[in-house]
Amino acid sequence: MDIHRGSHIEQHPNGNDKNNNRSQAEYTQFSTRYDPETGTIWCWMQPEPRPCLNTTLIDELVQLQQQLTYTYKQQETGTVWPFRHLILASKIPGIYNLGGDLELFKEYILNKEELKLRDYAFKCTNLVHRNIHNLDLPITMVSLVQGQALGGGFETALSCDVIIAERSAKMGFPEILFNLFPGMGAYNLLARRIGAALAERIILSGESYSAGELYDMGVIDAIAEDGEGIQATEDYLKSHNQSHNTIRAMKQIRQIVHPITQQNLYDIVDIWVKAAMDLSEKDMVKLDRLLQLQKDLKGVDTIREQHFGQTPRRGDWRKITNVKFPMVTHLGESVTHDRRKNNSRRKDRN
Repeated sequence: MDIHRGSHIEQHPNGNDKNNNRSQAEYTQFSTRYDPETGTIWCWMQPEPRPCLNTTLIDELVQLQQQLTYTYKQQETGTVWPFRHLILASKIPGIYNLGGDLELFKEYILNKEELKLRDYAFKCTNLVHRNIHNLDLPITMVSLVQGQALGGGFETALSCDVIIAERSAKMGFPEILFNLFPGMGAYNLLARRIGAALAERIILSGESYSAGELYDMGVIDAIAEDGEGIQATEDYLKSHNQSHNTIRAMKQIRQIVHPITQQNLYDIVDIWVKAAMDLSEKDMVKLDRLLQLQKDLKGVDTIREQHFGQTPRRGDWRKITNVKFPMVTHLGESVTHDRRKNNSRRKDRN
């Protein structure tokens, strides 16, 4: 099956239609390709008009999930569909996905449409939850990140079993720049990969991290050189196909040791929606700036430099007065004395 716009996974490899007159899906936000050599379905996202998690993309991805599950479970007795992997990738050069639909967020928040905002967030978490559980199928979910994966885009990648990224890829959560947090599974997914403390540090930093940094932390599983992500993914799958049974068992163990339930995701959404509805006018101005740059297909580094100033990195802290030492920063570091240099020069500059 070739990659093409509007393609659909409706046919069993033996040529028989297994959907029992279910309606044929015409996808507009991604295309698909089946690779029989590795037993893989590639899903190439290309959301329009912006590379974000718009409602159409979410609905179509859910429909794809449902169709794959239905087709797999409706096989004839004794027939095994050689489908072992589902890969989420992007056809947009330099961008995996820039996250939530900020234009929709802005509309719902300004119009006080809390129920609609919650409904959008629930759709996102339902998508993530089914990814986490591999569509309830004996398959492996893989994310190939080429370019930027921000906010909800990063959460989508994290919901997969395996993350492979090209070296120039950047991933992060910029939500704190407009006084919000990623609420569709980021904390749960990061915490079970690298622990709660480091997960919070990544979320609170607002930073965009390189593939190398995330690999060293244990967030991603493999790094490919730029332009070699597809080949590296295929090589990874071939090398792990013989261990497919063990990998499936390890995923089941992970769910037992570090479960992520749908109810937990819903509870976090409730906190996220309340925080979103409480955003100030100043916060909304920052969100709007981020939206404009999302429309221009620019990244979080540009967003920070042009509109927000530099986000404090580890070891830095905001300028405050009347502080008593020792103190503990928001990152949990103990500060025993005033580390700011040349205070007199700073005062003169102000």
